[in-house]
Amino acid sequence: MTEPGGGFAWRPALVATGWTIAFLAGGLLLTGLLLYLASLAWGPAALAADAAASLALQGFLELAAFAFMTWLVGRRALKLSWEELGWRRPGGAAGFGRGLGFAALLAIAALLLAVPLAKAHWLRDEGGVPAYLQSALAVVALLAPAALAEELMFRGLPQVLLGRTLGMGVAIVALSAIFGVFHALNPDVTALALGNIALAGVLLALAFLLPGGLWTAWGVHLGWNATIAALDAPVSGLPFRIPLIDYDPGSPAWVGGGAFGPEGGVIATAVLLVGCYFLGRQARKDGLA
Repeated sequence: MTEPGGGFAWRPALVATGWTIAFLAGGLLLTGLLLYLASLAWGPAALAADAAASLALQGFLELAAFAFMTWLVGRRALKLSWEELGWRRPGGAAGFGRGLGFAALLAIAALLLAVPLAKAHWLRDEGGVPAYLQSALAVVALLAPAALAEELMFRGLPQVLLGRTLGMGVAIVALSAIFGVFHALNPDVTALALGNIALAGVLLALAFLLPGGLWTAWGVHLGWNATIAALDAPVSGLPFRIPLIDYDPGSPAWVGGGAFGPEGGVIATAVLLVGCYFLGRQARKDGLA
């Protein structure tokens, strides 16, 4: 954005940055407050004893917090429409489905390429097909609210605000870097893993520009995470126990990802770059980037 005289419009950029910081800080503080109240209601020991329930609760509360902040800051304070915020763009359901399938293909490619390049493999585990399907569906339900919450947090209001004032390219790079740092405390994290998560942030930001907006980005996010988890690999360092199959990432870890999951290796780097190329090309073709 430029001023009438041709210079950069610093004031709108600073205002947008301030609102973005307030949005993120408010959402995180509200999430923390809701988690604290939940721990008082159920007891810290009960939540700590059930990791899946704790993760699901955190995802739902984070989603509630950032949905509220989107309404408070985006709708009430800044008077942005739901369409501008990416909630009511045309093709939401179709975008979600396309995003889900596209990301699932990327995730499968990353895992399959690790077989010849990192000697990754699957072993037979306990349980049958019914148990596998039940577990896979449970994982999808577990990951869905957290994925949508992160889309609201990084690709919703912040991308809209910063994209309008700093330029969409700068906004995408800045928010993707923050998205990577946001995962810095995940188990078994490495510098390469954080770089790949930031790159995944670019992929998701490009998806947000496509028809369907927020719902397309959510489909890509959920498709990537759920496919990796359903194939028994860790998702951003978080392991999921899936019956029937047992995934071994092979070695070296910097190739296949190791204990962090595919996002910890250079194979994922290459796959995510390919994904960014295709989504970026589609966004330019549609005149959206």
